Amino acid sequence: MAVHHAGIFSSGAIRDRRVDKSAHAVGIPGWQDLAAILLVLGVVILVGVGAREMVAPFVVGRQTEISLSPLALPLYTLSTIMRMLAALVASLFFTFTYATAAARSRRAEVVLIPILDVLQSVPILGYLSFTVLFFVSLFPGNVLGPELAAIFAIFTSQAWNMAFSFYESLRTIPTDLDEASRSFRSSAWQRFWRLEVPFAMPGLVWNMMMSMSGGWFFVVASEAISVGDLQIALPGVGSYVARAIQERDLVAVGWAILGMTIAILLYDQLLFRPMVAWAEKFRFEQTAAQIAPRSWVLDLFRRSLLLRRIGEPIREGLQEVARARFALPGKALTKSWSLPAGVVDFVWHGLLIAGIGYIAWEVVRLAGSKLSWSDFWTAVSNGGLTLLRVMILVLLASLVWVPIGVAVGLRPKLTEWVQPIAQFLAAFPANLLFPVTVFLIVRFSLSPGICLTPLMILGTQWYILFNVIAGASVFPNVKERITNTGIIPSTASADDGYSTQQGRDEVLGLGLKVVSISGAKGKKIIEPQQWKSEPYRQARADRSAMESLVFTLKEGFEFGQMLRRTHNNVLAEMLEKVLAYNISQIIRVRNKLSEREETQRAAA
Repeated sequence: MAVHHAGIFSSGAIRDRRVDKSAHAVGIPGWQDLAAILLVLGVVILVGVGAREMVAPFVVGRQTEISLSPLALPLYTLSTIMRMLAALVASLFFTFTYATAAARSRRAEVVLIPILDVLQSVPILGYLSFTVLFFVSLFPGNVLGPELAAIFAIFTSQAWNMAFSFYESLRTIPTDLDEASRSFRSSAWQRFWRLEVPFAMPGLVWNMMMSMSGGWFFVVASEAISVGDLQIALPGVGSYVARAIQERDLVAVGWAILGMTIAILLYDQLLFRPMVAWAEKFRFEQTAAQIAPRSWVLDLFRRSLLLRRIGEPIREGLQEVARARFALPGKALTKSWSLPAGVVDFVWHGLLIAGIGYIAWEVVRLAGSKLSWSDFWTAVSNGGLTLLRVMILVLLASLVWVPIGVAVGLRPKLTEWVQPIAQFLAAFPANLLFPVTVFLIVRFSLSPGICLTPLMILGTQWYILFNVIAGASVFPNVKERITNTGIIPSTASADDGYSTQQGRDEVLGLGLKVVSISGAKGKKIIEPQQWKSEPYRQARADRSAMESLVFTLKEGFEFGQMLRRTHNNVLAEMLEKVLAYNISQIIRVRNKLSEREETQRAAA
């Protein structure tokens, strides 16, 4: 093996200072550069056209009439996607702030999580009733007011799911990873961008896809706005579908379905597929994935020399921002003067009880003057019927999709074909099937109570399928290693985010004695006696130790990015970094011992 001399030690890492003078590094722009530049310019132009439509003059009584011509659909579809992407960006900002506050503070968690649970249960029409007038009055005479109202309505269909996903990820970060981050003396800002966001990124990207899909369910309500006497129809697919339904034009509905299908395929290939492939590098797993997600767009951008040269300063700038040590204002004051935790908890809970009591009193007082007990029992009975329908449908969907998900997850080649199709179907809005379903009900005199009920589960079923596939895919990982080595391991330890009871049972069936699953889900799946036993505690500790080691090597010793090329050079670089890690550990232990000896001498 050819071993090259190392560069210099810098912050515990070895950096190779050789200059690559190969033709690839000097590089002449090729067809990849041309294709990537054209793709980027095309997206920028489309964004500019869509943004221009969102700042035009607006008068309530002189709105542009929605055309049912298929030629108008491309611009309508672009406007709808622009609103949905704007809502997605707002949802991401909300997720990073709201979910982080809930995960880091147990006092804030008591308030924020129940509020989030209530907000996701409020129908979208409940938000439109008071937000439309606010945004329209905020920008009088400009279409930006109704546009913001539509974006906010779509935001309410996306944000809650993403916030819950990020919150759960922050709560399940292994303790050793957090301790490794603190051992580098990372500030809260650095820990957020270098540990918490990367750890949560794979799950967050998948939930962004599902949230984007959920946004399509509400485009009709968000673009064809009707609040009291105020009627607003924004140019978009939602308004197009609303008018087509109003005029009972099934041909126009068919054109809308075709337009949305093309749009979903485009943003899946141009946005979400690259994000899924990119986010895989943040997944904290001890074994490689059976099938690594691929994206032709991401591969094209990585092979483009021009984009890499343009993006390098941007990447370095973002890394510098993530590594900055921003001081929190008031932190020193909090350390120097603070009340006992018991007193703060007592005051906090007292304020919460008083606030909840006041809100409950006001609700009872206002409802008592407007509603009767019969209204109350009508709402309870109707809500009970809805709950019963949902529970039955979830049970039926589980009976259908759990076996299918297990069958797909146990066959990696089949997973490679099925997952993209399932992703597309999950993004397809079920509300476009409503007009067709109603037409069939009227045409064949069917029962609405029975025929309309399955439409409720069309979105939820994909969550079941994706999670079952992810859980079942653990089994082929273990089976492949047994086949390759001829040895049945005694212990396997997995992350709780990608494990299921059925997947664990399958792995135990291979002959393993201990199959541990970490986190809250693992505690529910594994029997309490097993969970507390020494082999399972040791399995969880070993997994955490391995994750901590991998995190330390990637963050402190740059294992996440190799600077050299070719197999032998990469192996040499890995060897140098491992040696650097071992040397740094020796130095750390010696420093600890010397500090202890100095303390003992001083005490003597």
